[in-house]
Amino acid sequence: MLGICRGRRKFLAASLTVLFVPAITWIYLFAGSFEDGKPVSLSPLESQPHSPRYTASSQRERESLEVRMREVEEENRVLRKQLSLAQSRSPSHHRGNHSKTYSMEEGTGDSESLRAGIVAGNSSECGQQPAVEKCETIHVAIVCAGYNASRDVVTLVKSVLFHRRNPLHFHLVADAIAKQILATLFQTWMVPAVHIDFYDADELKSEVSWIPNKHYSGIYGLMKLVLTKTLPSNLERVIVLDTDITFATDIAELWAVFHKFKGQQVLGLVENQSDWYLGNLWKNHRPWPALGRGYNTGVILLLLDKLRKMKWEQMWRLTAERELMSMLSTSLADQDIFNAVIKQNPFLVYQLPCFWNVQLSDHTRSEQCYRDVSDLKVIHWNSPKKLRVKNKHVEFFRNLYLTFLEYDGNLLRRELFGCPSEADVNSENLQKQLSELDEDDLCYEFRRERFTVHRTHLYFLHYEYEPASDNTDVTLVAQLSMDRLQMLEAICKHWEGPISLALYLSDAEAQQFLRYAQGSEVLMSRHNVGYHIVYKEGQFYPVNLLRNVAMKHISTPYMFLSDIDFLPMYGLYEYLRKSVIQLDLANTKKALIVPAFETLRYRLSFPKSKAELLSMLDMGTLFTFRYHVWTKGHAPTNFAKWRTATTPYRVEWEADFEPYVVVRKDCPEYDRRFVGFGWNKVAHIMELDAQEYEFTVLPNAYMIHMPHAPSFDITKFRSNKQYRICLKTLKEEFQQDMSRHYGFAALKYLTAENNS
Repeated sequence: MLGICRGRRKFLAASLTVLFVPAITWIYLFAGSFEDGKPVSLSPLESQPHSPRYTASSQRERESLEVRMREVEEENRVLRKQLSLAQSRSPSHHRGNHSKTYSMEEGTGDSESLRAGIVAGNSSECGQQPAVEKCETIHVAIVCAGYNASRDVVTLVKSVLFHRRNPLHFHLVADAIAKQILATLFQTWMVPAVHIDFYDADELKSEVSWIPNKHYSGIYGLMKLVLTKTLPSNLERVIVLDTDITFATDIAELWAVFHKFKGQQVLGLVENQSDWYLGNLWKNHRPWPALGRGYNTGVILLLLDKLRKMKWEQMWRLTAERELMSMLSTSLADQDIFNAVIKQNPFLVYQLPCFWNVQLSDHTRSEQCYRDVSDLKVIHWNSPKKLRVKNKHVEFFRNLYLTFLEYDGNLLRRELFGCPSEADVNSENLQKQLSELDEDDLCYEFRRERFTVHRTHLYFLHYEYEPASDNTDVTLVAQLSMDRLQMLEAICKHWEGPISLALYLSDAEAQQFLRYAQGSEVLMSRHNVGYHIVYKEGQFYPVNLLRNVAMKHISTPYMFLSDIDFLPMYGLYEYLRKSVIQLDLANTKKALIVPAFETLRYRLSFPKSKAELLSMLDMGTLFTFRYHVWTKGHAPTNFAKWRTATTPYRVEWEADFEPYVVVRKDCPEYDRRFVGFGWNKVAHIMELDAQEYEFTVLPNAYMIHMPHAPSFDITKFRSNKQYRICLKTLKEEFQQDMSRHYGFAALKYLTAENNS
């Protein structure tokens, strides 16, 4: 108790010192600055050595006062530091459930920026201020278009979520591609106290398309100009961020800066840290007009309500029209127009300390924004070089960025305690389903996996494909994990048509895959391959969920349901398209079977024709798939008949049949209860049969399974008795569900199983 009292007395003494020492000092300095009742300037620029009133003694006195003033300022700086330490140690600092949070805004050591801030009335204040209420929602707007920008947004959002303590509302101005990707991502991410709204960027193109723009961001780089018109009319303030931003602090600290706006200040911006707007980068360099060094628009605080009252829309349009008459186009997109408006109306801007936008482009003054790691707030990769930018501390910044890039996003699904969150129907349904499971059931983990929501990032790489106009196009569908990545190039060489792949990866593995793909000429030359990342969660490989994800995101009328370990014969894509027409797949419920073979050799001279394959089969180089361990899986294909067949032939379903088939895109999904190894394809083929699909074997098609090390799941199946017991239980429950759903016709599956 005595220690606490002493601590409080020290804290009080430090507080009084900070308050009274500067006051007494300035009274002293102020009094000493008058001579005969008139003020004497302390500035060397204003001293008048030729005035008769100027004496050597007054000069010495003035210099003495200046020295004393600097000493007092240094003492105050030390005291402020001690005060902040005392606050951090005080008991009140550790109490939970405060109704409000507070933040301290400190300078960065950039004296020039600080002086500029003082002149503009924008200097950071030392004392604590009420900043953001505990459960106040922070609104963030981001413009995002395309596949690459969608990946960048995820890293930005991770850095925000990692530090945040408040509910967040993201306003995403997105094109159709980004909306599809990010809507699925956030829906499957299920982060509490995060709300997402989308605004159609394509509808806004007409608002800014009249402005020529040389910047690599294109037309989307101008859309921040129309946010006052785009965002809801009742939204008063918003933080606007570029996609190449990384947060190193709680975004609530930035939101709190809105409280410092005064008068007509409606834009919070950081000074540009390059020499671009000074116009001296090269001969005849002529940038858009700007106030001093200009401002960077990677981080913007917008007071939307005031901007609307000021007729912001009219203000920026008139400015842009006037400047374009001489400039002809923008070089830095919206940033040029924002700066031109501020040049004419400097009262609009509140200058943020530069640590709120540390700009990592070549030859910037960003190093003046920080002296220590703790000074960093926001990092902006605003160079086209991104992570390859030149900077004294770029390795540190790169590692910080990579931390969030590879950070497990599942760990960010944490609740905000004490803040009531809106009811989420999906979350409530999930909790209801999980609560109905018996946790004492030995197969609980298997059953739980069926309801697990896996975070999903669609189209992780650029995808561009327009299906053939004759409605015969076929997409190869498969799933894989990191240990099968080496198969991708070979499959792309064998199959020239579109491919839809679901990859089961961790966040770190997703980045490894990205680097692998970007380093592959084969993969980078193919824009018709859709890579969909399903992030790891739980102990099982969700094979059927992965298949469903890949199936759901195809753009062709037909799909070839394959596995990643198989190489299709050369020319199979065109052969299947012809078979689709020949067998009238559009108007009949058929499943076209591609016979499966296998080799035990890692190096194989791939057969270029059926005749060559039959020769290798006779020589023992190839075998019918799984003939030695699981004959029933493909026996109904009737390989003996296939050897001499020249026309398609029909086969009947049998127990445990699991061929690889071509079907219409509207075929039933795979059953998610089957995870890891066992019965995942068998159950799907059974359901196709129950829905009266006709199984037809293609006489001139084939695929070959390539050898690989056993998967972790098949090892568990072979070594774990409980795994096999649970699989048998799930199989029986599936058959019972089939009987309930399809009635009398489904009884044959129970009979066939008993006879097998």
